[in-house]
Amino acid sequence: MRFSLYSVEGNRQWLDGGSMFGNAPKALWSRWVRSDELNRIELACRGFLLIDHERDRRILFETGIGFFFEPKLRDRYGVSGDGHVLLESLRARGVTPEQVDAVVLSHLHFDHAGGLLSPWCEGRAPELVFPRAQFIVGEQAWQRACEPHLRDRVSFLSELRTLLEASGRLVIVSPGDPHPLGQGFSYVLSEGHTPGQLLTVIQTSWGPAFFCGDLVPGTPWIRQAITMGYDRYPERLIDEKHLFLQRCFDEQGILLFTHDAKNAGATLSRDERQRLVFGKGFEEINWLVGGKVDRTHP
Repeated sequence: MRFSLYSVEGNRQWLDGGSMFGNAPKALWSRWVRSDELNRIELACRGFLLIDHERDRRILFETGIGFFFEPKLRDRYGVSGDGHVLLESLRARGVTPEQVDAVVLSHLHFDHAGGLLSPWCEGRAPELVFPRAQFIVGEQAWQRACEPHLRDRVSFLSELRTLLEASGRLVIVSPGDPHPLGQGFSYVLSEGHTPGQLLTVIQTSWGPAFFCGDLVPGTPWIRQAITMGYDRYPERLIDEKHLFLQRCFDEQGILLFTHDAKNAGATLSRDERQRLVFGKGFEEINWLVGGKVDRTHP
């Protein structure tokens, strides 16, 4: 398979550092990332664009938080950026929303799926910004969005669910189903952060690329015991993370991060105690796989 893979930046978000490092005190996590005067840390909400040159299709993995919140809520949730940054990033790659064939969503929390919605405009109802794309999501993740628990209900958008159902382009993946994108794609089921999170694995000529979703939001969370306050089942997440990172290391793969403010991707290595740790980082993903590769290729 010959394709190009790009990181595409979306609107960023500033969230409480204590929530993002739920089981670690600030004295520890402040060594890894800086916080502002409100104790918030900066998070990317990026997606990844795959252009399949052989099958002439454009696939977007995640859509970030978008710009759908009204101004008061943008301030509450720390959303930065002026306008729908993800759409601007796609256009910079020569891709319009109308050209996107499929959007793969690991789960439906608004910081991963909010970019599906049109920018906020007073008095106007939101719309889906990708008019012909299929929307791929796992069955359990969809069920969680339809019937959220009180603890994470605020993370889902009822209007988004309604629009996806009405589009006629929603593809729900049941456990055991092959990946809807076909050969070269598979997924890892992860339940620790939220039930039914599906993490795509892309097979490439230089090794697999592992989309991390909220199992490993960024390089600080490679530390296997570190979880977020937002994780539903932290102990399960730690066990899942151990297997996920071990597989990536064994297969000499690349991790792709949604939320890391500095690195869109990274490799793994082992430290002197044989623990899996951050290896080499990639500030931007800009790779052509299966053909000539550029200087940013791993």
